[in-house]
Amino acid sequence: MVLCIFMEKRLQKILSEMGIASRRNAEELIREGKVTVNGKVAVIGIKADPERDYIKVGGKLIAGPGRSRAQKVYLMFHKPKGVVTTLRDPEGRPAVADFVKELRYSVFPVGRLDYDSEGLLLLTNDGDFANAVLHPSREIAKTYLVKVSGVPEEEKLAKLRRGVKLEDGPTLPARVKRIRRSENNSWIEMTIHEGRKRQIRRMLEKVGHVVLKLKRTAIDGLKLGDLKPGELRHMTPEELRMIKKELENRAERRLHGAR
Repeated sequence: MVLCIFMEKRLQKILSEMGIASRRNAEELIREGKVTVNGKVAVIGIKADPERDYIKVGGKLIAGPGRSRAQKVYLMFHKPKGVVTTLRDPEGRPAVADFVKELRYSVFPVGRLDYDSEGLLLLTNDGDFANAVLHPSREIAKTYLVKVSGVPEEEKLAKLRRGVKLEDGPTLPARVKRIRRSENNSWIEMTIHEGRKRQIRRMLEKVGHVVLKLKRTAIDGLKLGDLKPGELRHMTPEELRMIKKELENRAERRLHGAR
């Protein structure tokens, strides 16, 4: 007697785990009719087994009997200013995909970084890892080096540390440190634990200072270091263990705190 165990998962989770797209983008692909399972156009909510079912995206077979799964890849990328954090851009602007064409495996960005900003961006084909990093409950720390117009008074820095009210709600408290100043502008370091759109820029505008330059230097202990704009590298085993352990610890603390 042969025992067959099928491991069915939601289709968007499978596409995410295989590095085809984030779960949100995977759902868009399904809605657009670009995904089939065993020759039938997929719908949101359908489940499949990547070891048993033939799954195609845009007509390309990405899973099925006998196909080995892609190796998990974790990269650190220095996104240059003037590059969109997507794999393609309808407006034809430079995109992250332009820098990963030579990679053996498909990867996607973990989160986003503004078009006018530069700095550390994580790339992976591990959907579970990406979702863990992006989940609001993890409150992942992201550190930025910011050049602003003018010289913020200590009172304004204190407001940022307490959190400010934006149009989409109050922000969590931020860590803020003055780095250096000149007659006309200042450099400050800010660490936040949220991922709202253009959050750093909006926070500083709220206290009366325009951001002139913005560079993300760290994500939860992972540091940009000497990576030049446009360069990428694999995470070291130590870096990967560190951030995965931190994600586990945060999830554990969240779980115990909810009890």
